[in-house]
Amino acid sequence: MTHFDLLLRGGLVIDGTAAPDAARHADVGVLDGRLTLLPPGAPAAARETEDLTGLVLAPGFIDVHTHSDGVTLIDGELGGDMVRAAVLQGVTTEICGNCGSSLFPALPGRLAAMRAETRVYFGGDVGMYEGFAEFAAAHAAVPRANHLTSLVGHGTLRAGVIGPVDRAATPGELDTMCALLDRALSAGAAGLSTGLIYTPGTYASTDEVVALAAVAAAHGKPYVTHLRDEMSRVEEALEEAVEIGRRSGAPLHVSHHKTAGKYAWGLTRRTLPKLAALRAEGMDVTCDVYPYTAGSTALGAMLPPWASDGGIAALTARLTDSGQRDLMRRAIAEGVPGWENTVGNGGWDRISIACAPRHPETEGHTIAELAAARGQDPVDMVAELLVAEQGEVTIISHSMIEDDVRRVLAAPYSMIGSDGVPKPGGRPHPRWAGTFPRVLGHYVRELGLLSLETAVHKMTGMAAARFGLAGRGVIRDGAHADLVVFDPGTVADGATFVDPLVPPSGIHSVIVAGRTVVRDGAETGARPGAVLST
Repeated sequence: MTHFDLLLRGGLVIDGTAAPDAARHADVGVLDGRLTLLPPGAPAAARETEDLTGLVLAPGFIDVHTHSDGVTLIDGELGGDMVRAAVLQGVTTEICGNCGSSLFPALPGRLAAMRAETRVYFGGDVGMYEGFAEFAAAHAAVPRANHLTSLVGHGTLRAGVIGPVDRAATPGELDTMCALLDRALSAGAAGLSTGLIYTPGTYASTDEVVALAAVAAAHGKPYVTHLRDEMSRVEEALEEAVEIGRRSGAPLHVSHHKTAGKYAWGLTRRTLPKLAALRAEGMDVTCDVYPYTAGSTALGAMLPPWASDGGIAALTARLTDSGQRDLMRRAIAEGVPGWENTVGNGGWDRISIACAPRHPETEGHTIAELAAARGQDPVDMVAELLVAEQGEVTIISHSMIEDDVRRVLAAPYSMIGSDGVPKPGGRPHPRWAGTFPRVLGHYVRELGLLSLETAVHKMTGMAAARFGLAGRGVIRDGAHADLVVFDPGTVADGATFVDPLVPPSGIHSVIVAGRTVVRDGAETGARPGAVLST
């Protein structure tokens, strides 16, 4: 008789593949962190046996788009509810370093300066690391419940080599960025990411990104991009991404694909057929999506790119200058060539404060409301808050429509990413705690937009294949024992914009590296997670 550490009996196994028999009844044994599939009721014994009758057993969910790089490292503690939120919704692997921002690599002489800049995005002292190995070692020193891997941020490369300045890279600087990227990818980083609406990434030319993406291509790893514009110029920005993919040879992955802002609503009717046609022609292109009509980012990104030329200190100096604020107002009203201009595409009434650590009374209120209450122009109000918070303010932007979200979710090449920004405190976007149960509950069970097998594939096998996570995202003999058990009849998100960290319902167990980290919807305290190399 076969003996296991854990035996899971009686569940409906949805194996994470897109195969016709992706859903079938089977028993699953776990031994030394690996899986064995057994016929239902097959003779076997284990130290622990669970009856999964009426439940689904799936590969652990892979969140392909997070900004959780440093949440476990902030002030040397585990980050409380923020850390728990991901694993409680069934996420066994997080892919961070997205949108051009990673915590490595950094040249030794630039570590201190870059450390100060990262506080704006991560909301705490998370440090900077010379390479992927040092980043992994920092996480290994603070045990975690689930796994993590990271892309290499183009913005981080640029800030480390050139600084937060608006100019082209010299040939020597580009060579240095390429060498740093090559080293990080060789050490196990998962690919290259860009955030072309964010400084300093927005200062880069297409040619600069092509040169870096070619390094990713040489490693067989993807170019992952937050497009230069997801609003009125989204089609033009997508063309740039396609050009970068073609010229570099790198697989292309479009982050959190959306057509946001009132001038872009409905444009998924054009962007998605474009992506489908490219795939039919043989191009390796995919995307991810979160199941919400609101996004979240830094408040400073609402200002024109030139305002941040020189970094946070330069930005705050400009914000105290009334003449500079007048120029910012004009830029928002009239637009700037090549700039996304979220406010101009929507309005201050669609942007609310998510986190302002020194001014919690502003959280949950829109910029328009706060400005009106103070009798101020919105730009002046934003300037005062950014200066007082030293740039550390995140926002939620209600900028999309449901029809576009549904179209991207239904696309056969889209996978699921939360785009969670787990900064301590405030009112973060509920996607960090609710993304995966929301897809399973609302879009699968309630709306029937996706089959259960398709949704699980988007969350598991498709994601693992895209990011080189060998042996993960599938339930098969010998695969890594990262699993989630859920009730398909009750699984649902609980997080809201008012109460954003409410755990989901219907997630029964989460298993990472063969150890149960969530049982009956509560953490067990086990910390088997690791930083994965690809």
